[in-house]
Parts: sequence; structure tokens; C-alpha cells
Amino acid sequence: MNANELRSKTPSELEETLQELLKEQFNLRMQQGTGQLARPHMLGEVRKNIARVKTVLNEMQSGDAS
Repeated sequence: MNANELRSKTPSELEETLQELLKEQFNLRMQQGTGQLARPHMLGEVRKNIARVKTVLNEMQSGDAS
């Protein structure tokens, strides 16, 4: 996921993407807790993607996005 890709989306699409990422993060944490997590690196990637989406949303809300 690239920040430039995210900037081309509307705020409602970003909110939807954020919700999907949060669900994915929850599922990965549950898999980790039960010892079934096959790809542990995915936790970090999902966290970074959540941060990217939140950053772009904040930029749009503050009017800094170009």
C-alpha cells in the first residue's frame, strides 16, 4: 500500500479501508494468540498500513493534502 494510492481515494473509501485493516489486525492478533499465525511479519505490515491511512485522513481533514 502506497501513500500516493491512498491520496487518490475519497475520505469515505479511506474509512472503509481503515475498518478492513483493523479487522485484519484483530484476526492476526487472534491467530498469534492461539499459535496459528503463519506469517508474523504481516502484523507489522498491517500496523504500518493503518498508520498510512490515518496519516492521509488527517492530511485531508486539515487541508494539507495537495
